[in-house]
Amino acid sequence: MIDASLPGLSRSPFDLHGRCAVVTGAGRGIGRAVALGLSQAGADVVLLGRPGSNDATREAVLAAGGKADVVELDMGDHAAVAQVGAELVDSRQVDILVNNAGIIDREDAVDVDPAAWQRVLDVNLNGLFFLCQQLGRPMVERGHGKIVSIASLLSFQGGIRVASYAASKHAVAGVTKALANEWGPHGVQVNAIAPGYIATDNTTALREDADRSRSILERIPAGRWGGAEDIAGAAVFLSSSAADYVNGHVLVVDGGWMAR
Repeated sequence: MIDASLPGLSRSPFDLHGRCAVVTGAGRGIGRAVALGLSQAGADVVLLGRPGSNDATREAVLAAGGKADVVELDMGDHAAVAQVGAELVDSRQVDILVNNAGIIDREDAVDVDPAAWQRVLDVNLNGLFFLCQQLGRPMVERGHGKIVSIASLLSFQGGIRVASYAASKHAVAGVTKALANEWGPHGVQVNAIAPGYIATDNTTALREDADRSRSILERIPAGRWGGAEDIAGAAVFLSSSAADYVNGHVLVVDGGWMAR
């Protein structure tokens, strides 16, 4: 239990009331769970994504008594990322950025098309970095902010038939550490979460492959696929003052997969 009489602990360090959190790709799966988790912790949330993709999440936040806005954005469109980032900076103080938007292309490496490769890198890495740049600049200037990116176990491993995705997620881990080194001295913590095998649309093909699904479950000490809600708590932690001394870290949330 936290002793509220201690200096600086008059409220829970996980309390996000008064904070504004931007979440990309919040329409479903991990992004939706993270947005709802941040809202439940008290943050006002801004949901970035393709037209119509975040409407249901916004309604869920509002129904629970939270505050949510939707902003349309294709994370693979460099010009749009720059424009939306500038508009967000002009219209509000963004305290938290959660980079969740991502796509995956499953194909044998010998058959990967250059355009498909570029699209994955544009969404998963380039859009992420330049949104961090846009929203991170004022965080650095005022001396406070939190950035959390959704990495992957494929930030550490190579995977099978997902070369572009693995490359992008390795890069997300690298960008996380690079920004933490530069922005940490200015009061901005930059971290990432590496989800394990989570039951989302991205893992449907794996879960529908009986042999592959069985082999995955046999390695997970928790004995189950993770749920998107398993990632939400980690995101709230890294977005809160409880994580003020956590920086440049890639937090693995995988039911013990990496321990085997």
